[in-house]
Amino acid sequence: MRIFKFLLFFTTIICWPDGFVFAQQKTDPISIKNKMEWFEDAKLGIFIHWGIYSVKGIDESWSFYNKKITYDDYMDELKGFTASNYNPEEWAEIIAKSGAKYAVITTKHHDGVSLFETKYKERSITEKSKAKRDLIKPLFSELRKKDIKCGAYFSLLDWSHPDYTGFLKDSSRYSISSNISKWEKFCQFNLDQIDEISKQLNPDLFWFDGDWEHNASDWKASQIRNQILEHNANAIINGRLQGYGDYETPEQNIPISRPAYPWWELCMTLNNNWGWQPQDTAWKTPFEIISLFSDVIGLGGNLLLDIGPREDGTIPSEAKFVLGELGGWCSRNKSAIYNTRAGLPNGFFHGASTLSIDSTILYLFAPGNCDSQIVLKGLKNKIIHTEILNRADQITPKIVGKISWSEVPGRVFITIPSNCKDPYMTVVKLTLDGPIKLYFGAGGFH
Repeated sequence: MRIFKFLLFFTTIICWPDGFVFAQQKTDPISIKNKMEWFEDAKLGIFIHWGIYSVKGIDESWSFYNKKITYDDYMDELKGFTASNYNPEEWAEIIAKSGAKYAVITTKHHDGVSLFETKYKERSITEKSKAKRDLIKPLFSELRKKDIKCGAYFSLLDWSHPDYTGFLKDSSRYSISSNISKWEKFCQFNLDQIDEISKQLNPDLFWFDGDWEHNASDWKASQIRNQILEHNANAIINGRLQGYGDYETPEQNIPISRPAYPWWELCMTLNNNWGWQPQDTAWKTPFEIISLFSDVIGLGGNLLLDIGPREDGTIPSEAKFVLGELGGWCSRNKSAIYNTRAGLPNGFFHGASTLSIDSTILYLFAPGNCDSQIVLKGLKNKIIHTEILNRADQITPKIVGKISWSEVPGRVFITIPSNCKDPYMTVVKLTLDGPIKLYFGAGGFH
């Protein structure tokens, strides 16, 4: 994983029904709207970075790319990868209790090591490691028992493959124009492995990575997309397929304003690294994750939160703790999270918010330790009912500054009773007299 700019192909500007403008990709958002519904409603996914790099607890693939370790020493980790305590049923239970509605796992990272059954045996976990088995299929099976959607991460580039343009085993490199046949062989290898994943695992979502080294034409991005959709027309594809994906994927960087494309997902680590690294103890706290998650869904996106299991398949206790606390909060506030849409624009409320699909219910998120009143600005609707979510304790908001003869709404001040505060994030539910209406003016004068 690295931060690379998501490429948009600007062909036309259209207006989406939700009322914002976005730049259309090669994929048409109108035609994929139906298949994106579950993704838009899901809000939370769990990312899993697992591979041979967990044997020594080093950077996934990048450790040999950046010469922190030799290529041979990196690949020698195959001998130590056991998955001896891997329990897919336990993983699925942890993921389900986190509140996640989908999960994405690395089937192959930039190192070229495959965690699934493949006819290409040279760098296969099933053939070359002590694990000696497909690690993806049993997890997908357990996740689907819990009605959790399954995603397959796949690196387009392969720094180990002898036909790739950047074969790092001996640092050789060639231009595609100088050796088209070699590049064609690599592209066929990619297509074959993607086809194996489609037929064996039937992912609900393909999460591509590593696209930055070549353009869409070189990658045969259109062919990859068509091949996936021929097998499963409802498969969702992330944005790292050079314009042939279905949604944007910012990495680690939290947006301040809503991304332009209708669907997006922030992928974020629980500490500072994607895979397991024992020296990385910078674990994010439950409040930090819940606060971040609230901001993401308030901007109409999803959070894909990463965990890095150890080589034996155990999940660090720190990760399990945070996921458990997140799941408890999600359970307490589910109606404000799932099946909602982006909340208020910037400036109307100092915090995150979401709206019901029909926009008649507004949810306001306030930190659990908030001692002051929360303030809502510019709401033209009449508030029919106000309560603390999960408590059903009705509270009475105070309207300040509303003048009878003016169309300018007053400010809504809400006091959260101390006995109603959530340990992490309290949600206030406002039932409105109709679809939300906001005031964007500069104020009235007489």
